Amino acid sequence: MPNASATGLKTLWLAIGVVILDQLSKMWAENTLTLGEPMAVISHLNFTLNYNEGAAFSFLSDMGGVQRWLFTGLALVVTAVLLVWLRKLPAHWNCEVVGINFVLGGAIGNVIDRVLAGKVTDFIDFYIGSWHYATFNVADMAISAGAFCLIVHEFWWKPKQKHAAEKQEENV
Repeated sequence: MPNASATGLKTLWLAIGVVILDQLSKMWAENTLTLGEPMAVISHLNFTLNYNEGAAFSFLSDMGGVQRWLFTGLALVVTAVLLVWLRKLPAHWNCEVVGINFVLGGAIGNVIDRVLAGKVTDFIDFYIGSWHYATFNVADMAISAGAFCLIVHEFWWKPKQKHAAEKQEENV
């Protein structure tokens, strides 16, 4: 087994940073904003305190509380899988490592809310005209950015690296 400092686990400080930024921003939102009252930031962006007992877009929010533990358990399984994945990767920065850390930090950030309060604190409200996107938070942004990084790695970087390696073998 490789030493943890020689694996992707060495990059966990990025996930920890996401968790800290997420939790601090949620504390700020809860201490500054009033539930449901928008605070204009810039055109098309408000900060509006909301709580979500479900998953994305309040999915399954009406399950009477069982969703709290369902989503917590799911996030803990995802966390374990991501930690194992990171441990199998070398300790160098690439889109895959960054993506895993972002998803990991975001998942942990939202799990903290679910465990402590039974709901996730959301406050970023993007809108165009009268259409409002689902209110979200820093953890949600990290999960989305991380998923994007993983998709880019899998469908662009990885094939590009494979092609370069095949070309190098041909030249040998």
